[in-house]
Amino acid sequence: MDNYEKGVAEQEEGGEGTAVERAFEWQRVPPLREQLTARALAVSFLLSVMFSVIVMKLNLTTGIIPSLNVAAGLLGFFFVKLWTKALQRAGLLRTPFTRQENTVIQASVTAASGLAFSGGFGSYLFGMSSVIAKQATKLNDSRNNIKDPNLGWMIGFMFVVSFLGLFTLVPLRKIMIIDYKLIYPSGTATAYLINSFHTPQGEKLAGEQVGTLCKSFAGSFLWGFFQWFYTAGKDCGFRAFPTFGLKAYENRFYFDFSATYVGVGMICPHIVFTAVALILGDGLYNFLKVLRRTTSSISAVLKGLPISDDERAPKNLAISFDDERRTEVFVRDRIPPWVAYGCYVVIATLSISTVPLIFPPLKWYHILVAHVFAPVAAFCNAYGFGLTDWSLVSTYGKLAIFVFGAWAGADHGGVLAGLAACGLMMIVVATASDLMQNFKTGYLTLASPRSMFASHVIGTAMGCVIAPCVFWLFYKAFDDIGISGSQYPAPNAPIYRDMAILGIDGFSSLPKHCLSLFYLFFALAIAINLAKDVSPNRIARFIPIPMAMAIPFYIGASFAIDMCIGSVILYVWTKMNKGKASAFGPAVASGLICGDGMWGVPQGVLALAQVNPPMCMKFVHGE
Repeated sequence: MDNYEKGVAEQEEGGEGTAVERAFEWQRVPPLREQLTARALAVSFLLSVMFSVIVMKLNLTTGIIPSLNVAAGLLGFFFVKLWTKALQRAGLLRTPFTRQENTVIQASVTAASGLAFSGGFGSYLFGMSSVIAKQATKLNDSRNNIKDPNLGWMIGFMFVVSFLGLFTLVPLRKIMIIDYKLIYPSGTATAYLINSFHTPQGEKLAGEQVGTLCKSFAGSFLWGFFQWFYTAGKDCGFRAFPTFGLKAYENRFYFDFSATYVGVGMICPHIVFTAVALILGDGLYNFLKVLRRTTSSISAVLKGLPISDDERAPKNLAISFDDERRTEVFVRDRIPPWVAYGCYVVIATLSISTVPLIFPPLKWYHILVAHVFAPVAAFCNAYGFGLTDWSLVSTYGKLAIFVFGAWAGADHGGVLAGLAACGLMMIVVATASDLMQNFKTGYLTLASPRSMFASHVIGTAMGCVIAPCVFWLFYKAFDDIGISGSQYPAPNAPIYRDMAILGIDGFSSLPKHCLSLFYLFFALAIAINLAKDVSPNRIARFIPIPMAMAIPFYIGASFAIDMCIGSVILYVWTKMNKGKASAFGPAVASGLICGDGMWGVPQGVLALAQVNPPMCMKFVHGE
């Protein structure tokens, strides 16, 4: 994706020769009401449902979630363009479609679909259920350690927790975006794409990309529909096709014809697929690595701060046209700090009083302590995320599992308390980081900070309803959800529950030799990461990621084969035509992911209506 990376670099350099804002100098910056429009919110809702279904399906299959920011921006542009062209032909168009409105759509969709991941429907929240408890390392199924999913309490929990993260870092937005100049690579890349869509040349390319995405989407959706006809029983259909023979299939090594993971392979680097001790070791290593980089960066910034206005003056003389214009818009529509602080206190008080009603083992003082430390964790994660594009949300959640699970104790529902505290921490930290990334996107597209904040609030509200409803559809439609070896094994849920049990019961709950193997693979994960960091780039790019190496231990190698095929397709395409591969590769990949993901909706509806596939295609030994 050289063109995209070049554009990102140009935006960050901010030199006069590459001033992006010169192309938009003749355009006025639309007021808030023209950025936060009814059509933008309508498109945001449709895309939020689509992406929530996709994220949920990925959550419940492998737990690997690719970045969907680019697809959200592209599809938002496409749908509103269709809307405005139809109105223009009818002579009813009053407000043109702007890049600021496009950014609002992207921010709202990101906020809503983000809750499908941080809501824990494939990890900590589903790990509370009796289905996962029966598969845990040690059966810990006392009544106060289990809470089966229910639509009412899931939506309630989302509402009383999700909005906290929105007010955590709002007072620091100027410091992090303008003073510290954090990059937020994904947010910057999305802004570059949105800016390019709204130039004459960019609009033409965007139209071609959308056409490619639609073809890919249709093919993927129809392929999912075709496969459904052959899945009338267990282990039936193309997803159980013994590509490399029955023996390999029994060891879960086969190609399952998943368009989703072929698409993911086209988006993710090759090191992902060539890659509970590996996960923990890799997570801890990267946590310490990002923490060290964050600390040293903050220290360098603080040491470089001017002591007087005289020291700052020469630097201001050299400010680029882009930075000057963006900063002017960004600081003009400020959000008063007292609003953020006041709302945080009010929502935290509401959370402290209501969450114990949902999870009785988690007491009010546990939640109070969590709310005190959540802003600190949110700042650390948002800062590290801005530097590295690596979010450590799940790591903070896992730390909360151990701390609050042990605090509650084994006899007082420590497993449930730890998992609930994990959810509280993950949602707050993830929401704060996503908002700061969207502030960066808004900064680069001249979107009003107030419109970005409002769109994030609206997106969060939509996500609080959409994400639980989508999960509920999967949960009710498929009887084997969460069962190891099924179509939707939810591989992360048993991991989170096992960590909660380990946190309260200690090492005595583990099987024989388990701890020795844990130490071995923990050290191996750190060693692999160290080797990757100290090796030259030409070697490091072939060293696998331990986190990805660990996933096939839980779900088999089928998804890795899918991703490998996707990566090979992109590699060959790049060798044949690098320009087209860079421009249209992400569109094809997004279409494959979206089409296969959206097939999950009619598939779930058919299952709820008790409409079964007509055939079963199955392979057995010939003896």
